[in-house]
Amino acid sequence: MTLFCDTGLAARIERAEAELIAAWNAATRDRLHRAAGFAVPIAGGVASYAEPDSPINKIAGLGFAGLPDLARVEDAYAERATPVQAEVASLADPELLDLLAGRGYRLVSFENVLGRPLGGAVEPVTPPGVEVRPCGDDEFDDWMRVVVDGSLHPDDQGAPAHEEFPRQILENAERDTLRLVRRYLALVDGVPAGGGSSRVTDRIAQFTGAATAPPFRRRGVQIALLAARLADATAAGCETAVITVQPGSKSQQNAQRRGFALLYTRAILVKEPHR
Repeated sequence: MTLFCDTGLAARIERAEAELIAAWNAATRDRLHRAAGFAVPIAGGVASYAEPDSPINKIAGLGFAGLPDLARVEDAYAERATPVQAEVASLADPELLDLLAGRGYRLVSFENVLGRPLGGAVEPVTPPGVEVRPCGDDEFDDWMRVVVDGSLHPDDQGAPAHEEFPRQILENAERDTLRLVRRYLALVDGVPAGGGSSRVTDRIAQFTGAATAPPFRRRGVQIALLAARLADATAAGCETAVITVQPGSKSQQNAQRRGFALLYTRAILVKEPHR
């Protein structure tokens, strides 16, 4: 059964995303002894600045609880010489895009939010030589190494991501989510090859990232990681699983093979810091 996404479900998914970013931001500020960062509620979403070049320096979750007052938030980003990045769901209040355009935001990219209903049995996937298991703390460094390697060498299928991050920033970001998500390590013939993660909130399972190290691609690692997370999300009583992907990417293709369908698209808009 294909999942239909109305504005109510989109609002729940965007709220879950904003809550994750806020918690992630708090973990980063703890690591940095609360230096310079902020995560402030804004019109039902969150405006986050964690550290220079962080992947969570952005505004998320807007468009489902009124229009935001952006002036103070824009000033806060400008004080840190950081562009304002706003991610806007296609099911959000259409007046939000008019507001952002009027304030000088420009469209730079899109990302797709896919979802599938849960509740029934999940078919196991066991490609030859591939094992997926929950990642213990003692395996975290192996997990981080293969995930960061995979992230730094994205597959060339589909639309490219509009951002690139230094290795140290990606490693910092993964460490900061240590207690926020559940991790899964994939091994090929006993060798760490890839990893993924997930988070459960409001009966939604967020698949919060996955990557395969380049030497192990096209071996079924990502399909196995999806199957393992789907099974655990079903056992946890979730009703919906969601994943965010680059349009036309291998990740989108893999997810659709496992029953995910497009729910909505996020437009990514950026405003350069004012002088």
